[in-house]
Order: sequence, then structure tokens, then C-alpha cells
Amino acid sequence: MKLAAVRQGDATVIGVVTEDLAGVRLLSPALGTVDDVVRGVVTTAEVAAAAANVGAVPLAAVSLAAPLQRFNRDILCTGWNYLDHFYESLGKREGQGPDAMPAHPTFFTKGPDTVVGPADPIAYDATVSQKWDYEAEIAIVIGRDGRSIRREDAWDHVFAFFLANDVSQRDLQRAHGGQWLKGKSIDATMPCGPWLTTIDEVPDVGALAIECELNGEIMQRATVADMAFPIPQLISELSFGMTLRAGDVILTGTPSGIGNAREPAVFLDADDVVITRGGALGELRNTVRQAVLT
Repeated sequence: MKLAAVRQGDATVIGVVTEDLAGVRLLSPALGTVDDVVRGVVTTAEVAAAAANVGAVPLAAVSLAAPLQRFNRDILCTGWNYLDHFYESLGKREGQGPDAMPAHPTFFTKGPDTVVGPADPIAYDATVSQKWDYEAEIAIVIGRDGRSIRREDAWDHVFAFFLANDVSQRDLQRAHGGQWLKGKSIDATMPCGPWLTTIDEVPDVGALAIECELNGEIMQRATVADMAFPIPQLISELSFGMTLRAGDVILTGTPSGIGNAREPAVFLDADDVVITRGGALGELRNTVRQAVLT
């Protein structure tokens, strides 16, 4: 099932995307939201039953919000989870980070106010940062609480996948003591969606692809199989002694090709068009727009 958050006025309703990705079945606001489905307040069986009685409208005729609107905490993120990305940035991290790939995943967080929808503008303010960088990623949504989850049980705790672009401000990232929260948490800078693809629709997780296109040029391309630390290991190590809850979001890392590692460096500017593709997971298409963030 592909679950979208469809804007209706100031609220969102559950939209079930059709198999051909051309239509969406809009469910009654009384049923709840996608966030309610993730948390089990509304079951997928109830959603499927409701969708069976509703005709589809063209997907192009509706406005999609970020699929999740309610967050338990900061978004949980993984750094350096593709070997080629780790090594492409050697010598360019300004003293932050090791010279050899860590033995364990690197985790950090970013604020939920970064989140925007799959076609929304990415806010840009050059007075905040001079180094705006793209990072296409696959995200997972936790659908079942757990602490110290074993690797072999990790998939039992995953509800769905979606796409995100962890737009980062590299100068801010370097300026605050070696931790990344500030350079990853500028408002309205992380597009995500376009919908949640439930795990039962992804028989081969390793084949999931991720790609970033900037102004018509492919900048990043990889698959989940290229990750240094597989998703079950991320879940197991992150949950060790720490409860993950239904509705938590985990970004799984970005592959090589980031702007900061290029020669010369490539940073985002106003009116740039950033497309994040994920094969069966859909596509984000966002324009960088001038905004006042100070």
C-alpha cells in the first residue's frame, strides 16, 4: 500500500495511491491521518476497506503534503553509510570526522521543522549559509515500539519507506563543535515523501534505488545494497538501550556525489531544481526558493 497525505484546506486526509501511480483514493477525514495508521490507531485493513469503496482521482490534481505530520522527536539520521561517500569527503571535512570508516554507524538528529512536502519549495537564505548541499536518502518509518531490537527481528519493526533529501548547510555543520544538528536543522529544507510505501510492497529491499538530479544532471545514484551498514544493523544499534517508537523516522544515509566533495564544489542556489528519485518509492521534485529565515 502507498499512503499519501493529501492536503484539504488546512488539514490532510489519507490518500491511497493506485497501483499505476496515476490516481489516488481520498478517504474520509473521519478515518484519521497517515500518522494514525503508522501508530496503529487506524489499521491498514481499515484503510484498504475504506479505499475499496472510493473512486480514484488523478494524482496530478491533488496537492501532497509530507506523508508524516506528527513526530515523536527529532528525525533520526545516519551519517557515512555509503563507503564511497565517506571516502569522497576525506580532507574536506575541516578536521571533523575520522580518517577511516567507523566500525559502527554514526547517528545524529535533525529538527522536524525541516520537513516539507514532495513538491514544496526548499527554503534558501544566503544570510544563513553560503554552502547549501543536497543529500538524497531513503528513510524508514518505525511501526512497532522496541528497545534493543535484534538484527533478525528488525524488519518486524519497520512500517514503510519513503524518500528524503537531507539538505545541509556545510558551513553551519562545521561551525558548531563537530556535531551536526545545527547544519542539518534549518526550517523548511528537507523535502520528503511522496508517500509511504509499506514494507510488504518491497520484496527486495537491497534493490531499492536512490538518485539525485540537480538542474538536469544526475549527481548521486546508488542502491540500498551499497550501504556500509544494512538497515537491520542500523535499527539494532540505534535501539540498543534506547526505545524506538511507532512513528519514528530514520534516514539511512546518502551516497557519494554530494556537492561539497566535488571539484569544484557544487552548492544549491535560488531557483535550482532538485529531483530525488527512488524507483518504486516515487519521486520528489523541489525548487530552491528565496526565503527569509533570520
